[in-house]
Amino acid sequence: MHVLGFQATRAVQRRLVGVAITAALLAGGIVSGCARDANGDHKATILRITEQDFRIKAPHVVRAGEIELRSRNRGPDDHELIVVRHGEGRLPMRSDGITIDEDALQRQKVGALEPFAPGTVDVLHVELTPGRYILFCNMAGHFLGGMHSTLVVR
Repeated sequence: MHVLGFQATRAVQRRLVGVAITAALLAGGIVSGCARDANGDHKATILRITEQDFRIKAPHVVRAGEIELRSRNRGPDDHELIVVRHGEGRLPMRSDGITIDEDALQRQKVGALEPFAPGTVDVLHVELTPGRYILFCNMAGHFLGGMHSTLVVR
């Protein structure tokens, strides 16, 4: 492999491949990180989420504590993000048959982002305790279309 006109060693090749893979994962929102305050102290775990018709890409496991959900809307429609603590089974549907009954989940609701426009990022700060959570978009038909993801907090 030639890099900038030089023959690269195997170690350099492996490092370049590692950097490329890490960059791709970060760009895709698959890797989470930790935010730090001005003093450099741990602040929150960052989860990068991507919402797009009709899917949500998000990490599936995170440690309990302060979590910063950074949701990127890749469109083409407005999307929202609702986080509820939920065990097994289905979420309750409204009588319209195409949206989740958020009123029935009020006690389990941890937080929500109101609908936000395509091409934007919105941020939600939550404190998560160990358990199982569902992340979903409840815009008409989006949940049924596949816009939901399970998050296990350990």
